[in-house]
Amino acid sequence: MQPRITILTLGVDDLDTAVRFYRDGLGLPTQGIIGTEFEHGAVAFFELAGGLQLALWPRTSIAADIGLEVSPPSATDMTIAHNVNSREEVDAVMAQAAVAGARIVKPATDTFYGGYAGYFGDPDGHVWEVAWNPAITVEG
Repeated sequence: MQPRITILTLGVDDLDTAVRFYRDGLGLPTQGIIGTEFEHGAVAFFELAGGLQLALWPRTSIAADIGLEVSPPSATDMTIAHNVNSREEVDAVMAQAAVAGARIVKPATDTFYGGYAGYFGDPDGHVWEVAWNPAITVEG
């Protein structure tokens, strides 16, 4: 297996609400919802840096595709990190997320590694970390 991830799929309860949050609130580019002509096919893809795509797919569709029962979400199962190049960028992204309807899980604060980070939750409870790490330079 090659060390790469091409699509990160988040299970959502309301696809329209999730698309509005990521597209209209956070400004991520998307073609919108596609695949509505197929049972369990409605999905939205967002282009991210480096060729990575973020997919939003209803939890019920994921469960049907895998053959598992829908399970309760847990905010501590996984976080998604969005690194930026300054403390000011952390504050700006956190503010944008709040305006978009995110729940601020942990306001940005100094970190143990000498950086600055905060956490927000999307409408489905997926937790995003917005971080500035002085040891990491982010391009783009």
